Amino acid sequence: MNFNSKLTYWYSTHKRDLPWRTTKNPYNIWLSEIILQQTQIQQGMPYYLKFIEHYPTVFDLAKASEDMVLKDWQGLGYYSRARNLHKTAKFVAKELKGIFPKTYKDLLTLKGVGDYTASAIASICYEEKTAVVDGNVYRVLARFFGIKTPINSTQGIQQFKSVATAQLPKKNIGDYNQAIMEFGARQCKPKSPDCTICPLSKDCLAFNTGTIQTLPVKLKKIKIKKKYFNFLVILSKDQKTILEQRTKKGIWQQLYQFPLIESSKPETSIDWSQNSEYSAFKNLSIDSITLYNKNEIIHKLSHQELHIKFWIIQTSSTLKNGIKWSDVSKYAVPVVIDRFIQKFRTELLFF
Repeated sequence: MNFNSKLTYWYSTHKRDLPWRTTKNPYNIWLSEIILQQTQIQQGMPYYLKFIEHYPTVFDLAKASEDMVLKDWQGLGYYSRARNLHKTAKFVAKELKGIFPKTYKDLLTLKGVGDYTASAIASICYEEKTAVVDGNVYRVLARFFGIKTPINSTQGIQQFKSVATAQLPKKNIGDYNQAIMEFGARQCKPKSPDCTICPLSKDCLAFNTGTIQTLPVKLKKIKIKKKYFNFLVILSKDQKTILEQRTKKGIWQQLYQFPLIESSKPETSIDWSQNSEYSAFKNLSIDSITLYNKNEIIHKLSHQELHIKFWIIQTSSTLKNGIKWSDVSKYAVPVVIDRFIQKFRTELLFF
């Protein structure tokens, strides 16, 4: 058997029983692929099941509010995926009458759909001869063919796409694409793969040259920036607080948060009178300001490392546009804030 035949045969006996593999409905495939971008199956599975339950069709997803979608997405990260998911659902439902594009080229016109996702949908749903290339595929191809070109370089992206395309079988394209992804996830693992039971080891260049641990090659990541976030958790006598929505582009766009003061270094005290953005708060009657977490919470993102402190501010003033603490959990917030809320609310006497 050749390369693709061995993988397809391996897949027939080793594939996991996953809900989106029981259908070729493009809505289900698209939803699963968007959720699983930069997300492992174990983490993404509950979200897929939740979205299918809440939004069984693309029309249901299109009718939902963005806040509802973001709330259901909460904790999955990379929230631009959720916003693009919602925009695409509205476009497909309204402009395309609920019918997804049926070719790789047309699928690329959808918001949030790139080469990998378009290839997956086109091949799985419509058997179009287009190769998927994700992290798992990069690893399998790099090791088997001994490719040393960095996978995150322009040259590498083009080379791996070309090599992946050359391996496509004449038929059952969708099964093969799923096979190579599954093989990378379960057999050709990033660390310590068991090559003694690998059906490809005989012809694998990395295995035969002892370079399994050095392939694939990846260029160094950009320098991680440190930021210091100070969230102001305001508590009023009438059991209200303040949340604001992040409307600017960047991390957590459209999610809600407590008022934030960002600083260039760790803060040992908070004085919002020096922050023009919160000048409206300066007339609040402050009873106390205390630091909730003496040890900073370190929240790591792809290119940023956030050092987070929560400051509890008790006031006897009435909060204009205040939100009842009993309603706070209804808002879509970043996971680090959600964890704080879940812990802190148990400490409040009125819960």
